[in-house]
Amino acid sequence: MTNRMTCGEATIRLLGRYGVREVFGIPGVHTLDFCRGLDTGEVRHIQSRNEQGAGFMAEGYARATGRPGVALVISGPGVTNAATAVGQAWADSLPLLLLSAEASSETIGKGWGVTHTVNTDTAEPGD
Repeated sequence: MTNRMTCGEATIRLLGRYGVREVFGIPGVHTLDFCRGLDTGEVRHIQSRNEQGAGFMAEGYARATGRPGVALVISGPGVTNAATAVGQAWADSLPLLLLSAEASSETIGKGWGVTHTVNTDTAEPGD
């Protein structure tokens, strides 16, 4: 039997290989696979109170160290809440990476009620 890792676990492992030692964020249902990748101890998670805080913690880290700051947030509103920090980092030429998970691609746009997906109207005009 082979041990398979998820995309989230592989992402955290890759960040560690690139020298990232801290990620800032809030554990959530969308980010569990990323969090599972933190069990190696190579990259540590520093918890924030909200996604905007995670973004600005990563931005401040990049500003203070010159190294990439990484924010890990949930999809949808988590990304929106971190957008100001991303904009600030871009404006100041700071290295910031915003990571967010997404619902499974086979569920997107189906209207199944998967958290943070957009419910599309599939009705034809005139129906």
